Amino acid sequence: MAMRRSDEAARLTSDAEFHQRDRTIHPPAHTPVYKTSVLRSPRIPLWSLQNSLSEVTGPMFSPEELGPLDNDLLRNYAHDGEPIGEQIIVHGYVLDGNGRPISGTLVEVWQANAGGRYRHRNDTYIAPIDPNFGGCGRMITDENGHYFFRTVKPGAYPFRNYVNSWRPAHIHFSIFGRAFVQRLITQMYFEGDPLIPHDSIIATIPDKSAVERLIARLDLNAALPLECLAYRFDIVLRGSRQTLFDNKLHGS
Repeated sequence: MAMRRSDEAARLTSDAEFHQRDRTIHPPAHTPVYKTSVLRSPRIPLWSLQNSLSEVTGPMFSPEELGPLDNDLLRNYAHDGEPIGEQIIVHGYVLDGNGRPISGTLVEVWQANAGGRYRHRNDTYIAPIDPNFGGCGRMITDENGHYFFRTVKPGAYPFRNYVNSWRPAHIHFSIFGRAFVQRLITQMYFEGDPLIPHDSIIATIPDKSAVERLIARLDLNAALPLECLAYRFDIVLRGSRQTLFDNKLHGS
């Protein structure tokens, strides 16, 4: 009887539109140590709405829709030279909660340049804009769930949280599933960055093991000798080793 109940639960779970996620590892929406959360956090309980058909049926992506330089941030915006800064490779796997690879997943990335400045009109940091670096790219995981891209290591930058608040070097990731409501967003940090323990945004994460899963590890096996270093960042969608995502609290 216990086995039959287990099978029935598994069947019902697999038939559900989406699996419920463990939100207990996420910081509360209202986290005063990160000052902008005071204004951004909801003041009343969120409403649960039924997903519409357009939200649960696509879009679908194929490698043919991407350009040959989409995953090469060193070249996809270059005009008359190479970007300034330390060139690196970032690679890893997108996995489910059982460690199985997720193929055909669109992975998008965006970041600041080597000086810590984004190519955005609202970014007024004193670091100069690099004319040969756009700071964004995209790729689709292969049959083994693997992705990789070339870029420059982003710089740290100050932000108006408290006096002398700085953000560690980081790269933003968007992982797109089979539907609009399955888009997940996270940030990747770099092993050994001394600013990580001082970051007010990271300080909002109650589970410190979740912080460790946001840190890319130096991967000398993937580095190119006499050319550039490499970092490995695996993205786990579910389970006890899942990656912490910025937007889980918003229903993804």
